[in-house]
Amino acid sequence: QLQFVESGGGVVQPGGSLTLSCAASGLILHYYFIAWFRQAPGKEHEWVACISNSDGNTYASDSAKGRVRIFRDDTKNTVFLQMNSLKPEDTAVYYCAAHNGDVCPSSSDISSWGPGTQITVSL
Repeated sequence: QLQFVESGGGVVQPGGSLTLSCAASGLILHYYFIAWFRQAPGKEHEWVACISNSDGNTYASDSAKGRVRIFRDDTKNTVFLQMNSLKPEDTAVYYCAAHNGDVCPSSSDISSWGPGTQITVSL
């Protein structure tokens, strides 16, 4: 059974940092594009960053570029999202997802979501 478990969220002050983890069972992340999405209250899922299969090329949204680093530890079958210089508008539930394709997935490519992990950026 395919399952993702996101962790590492929390409450942080503006300017702070967090590193999220995405652990998977039922598939080997190395063979998939892995993306992080987020969903703020009342909004749709928003793509944040993505890492490609095999060669590990990384991509980030304009709002996240320069503040996030997505990386993979194949020995742990885990993908991480390091987030720096956090802003109140980064407050959301963060989800990871795998995509069996040649490009980073959009939210419409994802059929089911894990529990996610909450980031709250507040004074």
